[in-house]
Amino acid sequence: MTSHSKLIEADPRWHSVVARDAGADGRFVFAVKTTGIYCRPSCPSRHASPANVRFFAVPTEAEAAGYRACLRCHPKGQSPAEANAALVAEACRLIAEADEPPNLQALADRLGMSPHHFHRQFKAMTGLTPRAWGEAERARRLRDGLAAGESVTGAIYGAGYNSSSRFYEKSAETLGMTASAYRKGGAAATIRFALADCSLGALLVAQSDRGICAITLGDDPEALLRELQDRFPKAELIGADPEFEKLVAEVVGFVEAPAIGLDLPLDIRGTAFQQRVWQALREIPSGETASYAEIATRIGAPKSVRAVAQACAANRLAVAVPCHRVLRSDGALSGYRWGVERKRQLLAREASA
Repeated sequence: MTSHSKLIEADPRWHSVVARDAGADGRFVFAVKTTGIYCRPSCPSRHASPANVRFFAVPTEAEAAGYRACLRCHPKGQSPAEANAALVAEACRLIAEADEPPNLQALADRLGMSPHHFHRQFKAMTGLTPRAWGEAERARRLRDGLAAGESVTGAIYGAGYNSSSRFYEKSAETLGMTASAYRKGGAAATIRFALADCSLGALLVAQSDRGICAITLGDDPEALLRELQDRFPKAELIGADPEFEKLVAEVVGFVEAPAIGLDLPLDIRGTAFQQRVWQALREIPSGETASYAEIATRIGAPKSVRAVAQACAANRLAVAVPCHRVLRSDGALSGYRWGVERKRQLLAREASA
């Protein structure tokens, strides 16, 4: 092996080339002497021998040295991945601005792609199909309209539902309650709750008629209660009774001894993507962990790592939906809605159990 080959193989940039790391695109380009071509790190072409590789900071340096741009990875412009990401972002804008969710063929035609290729790229980038994204966007409009005080009928049609009957088929899934109750800040909804102490601090457990809708942790029990009131400002909040206290004791017991398990009916409210993430979290066994990237891959959206992290942060059901079992790719604990130290303690207990 020549000294040049050894230098190249020891260079971190070579490892990026071997891994076809798209994250390194834009940081440098590499050229191949035998072909006279320079490429971006993520180029899908067959790897060259390290003995024939040179690195350049920018494309102009490679061209000044006599190399020409690769026609496969286009190192001077957008990479295929960047181009697809731009198209998907444009599709999301079109969906958001449309009165009704546009169909697959119409979206693909607007973007100059085949329906099959567009559908595959959209799901890879967002974790959802275009149709599911449109449904989530329509649900967001509905919630915004109701929160702004629109009439139920006006909000339904304004969100893009063609008929009220189609909305009411999935109203509980979309809002977690009737549309009129949501519009009134949870009026007519009954939320049972209780506060308790555990080794991680204050604990609040709340239950709707569909199941447990909140398990939160903190230092100040009053702050936990205010957060619940802010979520359901006009709901009837009922303090603990003996029967509900048993359920709270079950949650406290699980926090203290994870090995006993927890099997409760849950009222999980979120977008379609969030619910897919939360379901994947519930499938992580106690005592094990997964990275955000692994969860993204499990739900069929390997490029949606950031969206997975946001879904974890939006979780309101501590321990029941175990977002504490998700780590960064380097093993770091990263953030946790209820504090990194609580996350550390939960993981330690599960590991020892």
